[in-house]
Amino acid sequence: MARPATRLVAVAVCVTVLAVAALGGGARAQQLSTAYYDGSCPHVYDTVRRVIQEARTGDPRIPASLLRLHFHDCFVTGCDASLLLDETLTMRSEKAAGPNDGSVRGLPVVDDIKAALEEACPGVVSCADILALAAEISVELAGGPYWRVMLGRRDGMAADFDGAQNLPDPKESLRDLKKKFADLGLDDTDFVALQGAHTIGRAQCLSIQDRLYNFSNTEQPDPTLDNAYLAELRQRCPAGDGSNTGLNDLDPATPDTFDNSYYANIQRNRGLLRSDQAMLSAPEEGSESTAPIVGQFASSQAQFFQSFATAMIKMGNIAPLTGSMGEVRRSCRVVNSS
Repeated sequence: MARPATRLVAVAVCVTVLAVAALGGGARAQQLSTAYYDGSCPHVYDTVRRVIQEARTGDPRIPASLLRLHFHDCFVTGCDASLLLDETLTMRSEKAAGPNDGSVRGLPVVDDIKAALEEACPGVVSCADILALAAEISVELAGGPYWRVMLGRRDGMAADFDGAQNLPDPKESLRDLKKKFADLGLDDTDFVALQGAHTIGRAQCLSIQDRLYNFSNTEQPDPTLDNAYLAELRQRCPAGDGSNTGLNDLDPATPDTFDNSYYANIQRNRGLLRSDQAMLSAPEEGSESTAPIVGQFASSQAQFFQSFATAMIKMGNIAPLTGSMGEVRRSCRVVNSS
């Protein structure tokens, strides 16, 4: 697998790891490798990178969208590309679940990547591995860290609509969010680092409307919001418009650059989502364990990059299917039997 010549951060990991994750049943031991496609599809990295670069030229939001796809996939039944499956007569799609409906983007880019890989090495590269590679490449192209992606996942055969309904929600309490991460083996440092994915991308007004006008049913704004920032957000997200899908930069300082300014925003009470600001400003919900990490990442981009890459590797190892489990889909939207 070809590797980029320039790296902001390289994470040292063993070529092969044994990832054990308990999800939906007992613990399963799985083996992934950075060299998995070296013989069967040696240009997989370059192919994925090329398609993303082309898509990013016409849509600067694509890196954030592809990164989010990997996250939303791994948090439901593990990293098995179940998120990508279309609805059928007998199966509800995860894409139709509340946290994904109307907000999941980048699916045509995944289709384009799969088509290019099927042409180059048919039946070899799984959709689950495409999501993992696309996430790393998207971060790197946006200026973030590089890490060696563990590969060898196979694709799941079914979606889990109910599981997708329980994805981490930016309106949830910090305590509940930390528990959802901890349940998957991700500690507080991983949680704060992965939240740093919000250094790129956009969020709809729907996600913050309550913070601007009726926080916790008080008919007042969230008191942790900087006043000037509150005024800016109210201009873009008017009161009473509960269906407002207008977009706001998750990191208004550098919206399309992967850097640590996201954490500096939080220190200025300019975290866009409740879940962003709560990491610093919600002691009643356990921010005493996350606030110091926010401070560390705000003061050291290198430390943030290292922790983010490590957390992404850990997240990518959540309950992968390997060996004879699952399949390698010909189309990421349907199982092969259909």
